[in-house]
Amino acid sequence: MEANQVKRYLGFLDDERNAVYLYDALAVCEKNPQLAEVYRRMAQVEQHHADDWDGRLKSAGVNVPAFKPSARSRLLAWLARTAGVSLVLPSVTAMESKGAGNYAQAPNTGQMRSDEQTHGRMLSLISRSLRGGIEGGALAQIEGRHRGTGGNALRAAVLGANDGLTSVLSLVMGVAGAGLASHAILITGLAGLLAGAISMAMGEWLSVQSSRELHTKQIAIEQAEIASSPDEEIAELSLIYQSRGLAEDKARQLAVDLMANRDTALDTLAREELGVDPEELGGSAWEAAITSFLLFSLGALVPVSPFIFFEGTTAIEVSIVFAMVGLFTIGAATTLFTGRTVLFSGLRMVLFGLSAAAVTFGIGRLLGVNVAG
Repeated sequence: MEANQVKRYLGFLDDERNAVYLYDALAVCEKNPQLAEVYRRMAQVEQHHADDWDGRLKSAGVNVPAFKPSARSRLLAWLARTAGVSLVLPSVTAMESKGAGNYAQAPNTGQMRSDEQTHGRMLSLISRSLRGGIEGGALAQIEGRHRGTGGNALRAAVLGANDGLTSVLSLVMGVAGAGLASHAILITGLAGLLAGAISMAMGEWLSVQSSRELHTKQIAIEQAEIASSPDEEIAELSLIYQSRGLAEDKARQLAVDLMANRDTALDTLAREELGVDPEELGGSAWEAAITSFLLFSLGALVPVSPFIFFEGTTAIEVSIVFAMVGLFTIGAATTLFTGRTVLFSGLRMVLFGLSAAAVTFGIGRLLGVNVAG
């Protein structure tokens, strides 16, 4: 065996030994027993890899050094013990991704590379879903429950209306402070309404459409992997179901049964691994854009509409009153997903909105005086 190859294989061996060390540490730190078992199984797989490299090196007459955890591994293990497993999962996931890439050019490492990829995907799933273990809402997320868009849609509606109201109120008060006539304030407010609503709609469309395209690509990759590496996908599903509390034998049998039908398998992998409904792909980009446009416009109309019917100081005062009512209503609506009291949330929103309006009014007054002078 050439010197360069020996050095490379020793590096592989050291990486696998460090992976075993880390997964053992995660298993000890993890409070959820099902996840702890998943980490122990990952450690066993990595130990098989390490034994393989150890055997290759020793058969070539190489003196294999004793294992000593790297400083990085010791630091990650310490962080897992002191701050929680979830903190270090992204780093361990990156380690698995690097390992799979390193094996791409090494001979007779196909299964090892497949194992590393499986571990990386499982860690990514857990990392996205957990904060220190599977508990409460995180458990519901990883189990595929409560993934409906109702709460997110409500939150988006409230925030969209708030953006329109607050930003256009600040704009209107700014130009009012500068001493512009009522019709000029109205035109400015309507222009701000249209500009903001169009911008919000375009941003929402791009966001949802990009997400849909990404989901489509991910599902296509899963479909190809089902065809080329069914055993790897069975292993992934088995790990997912083990993390949800099933025993290893039952989790594997369930995965095998699901993979027997490739259409069912693709739907299951999309939902369980990617968190994507293949039929919806995150929703309609046009629906999201139109909704965003309408909600922003609705909020923006609140401070603008008084200038349609009134002029001068009366229009400004009515605009402020309308805005206060609108801000309080929006603040009250946020209690549906914050748990705060209606009075606290409503008054807080009014305070923030009026503070922003006061600042822009003051700046407008300052600029108006200077320009007039």
